[in-house]
Amino acid sequence: MYKAIFTNSFGILFSRILGFARDLLTASILGANVYSDIFFIAFKLPNLFRRVFAEGAFTQSFLPAFTRSKHKAVFSVHIFVLFLFVILLMTLAVNLFPEAAAKLIALGFDADTVRLAAPYVAINFFYLPLIFAVTFLSAFLQYKNHFATTAFATGLLNIALIVALLLAKGGAQETVVLYLSYGVVLGGAAQLAVHLLAIRGLNLHRLLVGGVRYYRRKSRQIQKETRRFSQEFFPAVWGNSTAQFAAFLDTWLASFLSAGVISYLYYANRVFQLPLALFAIATSVALFPKISRHLKHDDERKARAMLAKAFWFLLYLLGFSAIGGIVLAEEITRLLFERGAFGAQDSVQTSLVLQMYLVGLIPFGLNKLFSLWLYAQRRQREAAKIATWSLGTNILFSLALIYPLGGAGLALSTSISGAVAFFATLHAVGKEHILDIIAPKNGLQWMLASVLFTFIVIAFKELINVYL
Repeated sequence: MYKAIFTNSFGILFSRILGFARDLLTASILGANVYSDIFFIAFKLPNLFRRVFAEGAFTQSFLPAFTRSKHKAVFSVHIFVLFLFVILLMTLAVNLFPEAAAKLIALGFDADTVRLAAPYVAINFFYLPLIFAVTFLSAFLQYKNHFATTAFATGLLNIALIVALLLAKGGAQETVVLYLSYGVVLGGAAQLAVHLLAIRGLNLHRLLVGGVRYYRRKSRQIQKETRRFSQEFFPAVWGNSTAQFAAFLDTWLASFLSAGVISYLYYANRVFQLPLALFAIATSVALFPKISRHLKHDDERKARAMLAKAFWFLLYLLGFSAIGGIVLAEEITRLLFERGAFGAQDSVQTSLVLQMYLVGLIPFGLNKLFSLWLYAQRRQREAAKIATWSLGTNILFSLALIYPLGGAGLALSTSISGAVAFFATLHAVGKEHILDIIAPKNGLQWMLASVLFTFIVIAFKELINVYL
């Protein structure tokens, strides 16, 4: 278990280091203004779908269905063709009507800003079909317990964007945004290339070739499996993507605020996503195939034991990450971003947003873990209901807090919605299972939990003092 977790974590760390280098360059060259807002808006929708697909929603529906399928090759090819066709239609629609797409993402932009953003939105959207193909192939690699390629491949996108920034440095801001947009597409193509090489290296390409070859002959035999997958997939997307939709909602509402707020949310969310991805997402990706197998064979005891180990592992890491981040938010922001076009006031505003995001780090991270129980049992509809309550909470608090607290209010609303999702997931998993998973097993766990709780109280006291 830990080997797979550390493989994912190390790959994510490698990618995030490159990502911070990219963000550092972006902040230095573009700063926090209308052009940086335009790029983040242009990349927002394809990046939203990337997170939805790549961080669990697709895999957590596809892998159980693929494992149970009697015609795995034909089933997988059918799913790939179906999804790719829909995504290509969406990409075509965005490129035909880019201004409508830009307006949809940033409703608060005026007409001139929408016209500026439209061509970049169209270019960035070509990333979506590429990243879906990457996600599809990564599900096959996970089935074979191969995690390294997917974990490290994300770094290729960041490398492409860094190269684009270096090439565009010194040019007009419009040129920088254009180079970044093409960098997104080239980064997606590079990710797809390395996944194809990994698939070939493990001889999984034969399965796909066989699926194409026998598709006509056996397509009718997978209709029931396909129908079941479709029924599970859309609730899984909704249930597994609360954080992503919440971030998208933040950007949408922030477009009504002053220029730069979208960028503050983006930079703060990038820091927030580091421990979330490094620990929570890496752990959930590594554990899901194993949890699924244990529950499939009615071995709940082993599944609970794995979740218990992961729970304490995540609680410590996420807890101390949240504490350190809240206390040192301004210092972290200054260190990472304050240079060039990104000034001291930008650091202050970004750090306030970061603190509010970090309030939700523990519930968001632990929810990733406990929701595995629901997905492994194919209870996607329950997860979808939880996500609906969570997103509804986010909307209500966002509307209530956007004007008194600005971008920080949007981030706090996201954290509150994460807490709602977490406690609802605990209720769905069941009291008996939860108590067995989270109960401290020895004195050391009791001591560390007490220390962690003490530091959390101190951190929240500091946070309250900032706003009083």
